[in-house]
Amino acid sequence: MQWDDLKYFLALFRSGTLSAAARTLGAEHSTVARRIASLEEGLGMRLFERSGRGFSLTAEGEAIADIAARVEEETLNIARVAQGRQSDLAGVVRISAPPTFASQFIAPRLTALRRRYPGIELELAGDSRAISLSRRDADIAIRLSRPTTGSIVARRIGTMAFGLYGQRDYLAITAACDQDFLGYDDSLDHVLQQQWLRRLEADLRLAFRSNELATLHEAAAAGIGLAVLPRFLGDPDERLALVAKPSPPPSRELWLLVHSDLRRSPRIRAVLDHLVDIVLAGRAILDPEGAASD
Repeated sequence: MQWDDLKYFLALFRSGTLSAAARTLGAEHSTVARRIASLEEGLGMRLFERSGRGFSLTAEGEAIADIAARVEEETLNIARVAQGRQSDLAGVVRISAPPTFASQFIAPRLTALRRRYPGIELELAGDSRAISLSRRDADIAIRLSRPTTGSIVARRIGTMAFGLYGQRDYLAITAACDQDFLGYDDSLDHVLQQQWLRRLEADLRLAFRSNELATLHEAAAAGIGLAVLPRFLGDPDERLALVAKPSPPPSRELWLLVHSDLRRSPRIRAVLDHLVDIVLAGRAILDPEGAASD
């Protein structure tokens, strides 16, 4: 048995299909199939049942799944410890953040970091889903809620305020009682700003739904209706006007996350410090009322 085959086993177990496992690993689906076959041959047992819906574990596969996950975790522990002890300011640092925050706030503010540390290679992924810092999905994450995992170091670095926005021409010609609202689809119905929107009116009409904040932004700017947007996104857009309500939309906390094994790595530390600095420097646009009251 080759130990490296276990990562293919775990990827197929977690994703359920060869194509999804291949995307996770950055490999060809034929490679995944070949490595699974190699593992099964080396162990002398069948690990997966094949069906039209994908792959599911056999009883033998279930027996080794937890063990394989522990092997993966210990391997990643070794990698994290090694990375945490490296003293150079060079190498890849992967950052994960909510998509619009990543593209519209973080990306334009990375220039100074790149000039100061040219040896650091940055990867910025826009992602709102739960990720595993333990499995190295990212080295650093910014999220809108505090994690509960014990091995993750979390620091609250700021607040992101939201507002209700509509296109200026739309607001000028549409009576308040006739205004439509734009919101997330059912997959994101649980987020705080969506819940606030639903409490706004008893018979709220959502004329347009999307799972992307950037899409809601452009739909509001096109005059389709009113949308809840981050202040840093809505305030600078001259197409939009802020709509006052007796109870404003909720603010969200910004949490900076890193695995405890990596926080002392010089290159990780440099990126962490820069992210803190740009959020603090951007308080006036992230949370205008909060910054003004300090």
